Amino acid sequence: MIENGTFEATARPRYMISVAAELVGMHPQTLRIYEQKGLVRPKRTAGNTRLYSDEDIQRLQLIQRLTTEIGLNLAGVERVLHLEDELNRMRRRIDRMEREMRQTIEQVHRQYRRDLVLWRPPQPPATRK
Repeated sequence: MIENGTFEATARPRYMISVAAELVGMHPQTLRIYEQKGLVRPKRTAGNTRLYSDEDIQRLQLIQRLTTEIGLNLAGVERVLHLEDELNRMRRRIDRMEREMRQTIEQVHRQYRRDLVLWRPPQPPATRK
């Protein structure tokens, strides 16, 4: 994820495939297969070495839970991951829209304060005696 022009710590690629495989308890070839199927997208160095981020590790752990604990096949895992990605995109969109809405409301409130005019009820005309 990129936020405020910088990489968040969890998105920074840092683990080579052997380390990533050890962290999640999988064989490196399994990680290559998952990449080939589009389930995980590690970054690449200039020398074409795969580098996995903490987000990638979390995703691999999720894949492992879905296949071993729930018993999903890779097509099912792909669908679940697609739905999760869509949900995350929608959450980010809602958060952005909510921020924009709050900014617009604040702008309107500031405009109201500038445009406020003190209202005084009209005084009845003075009567002559």
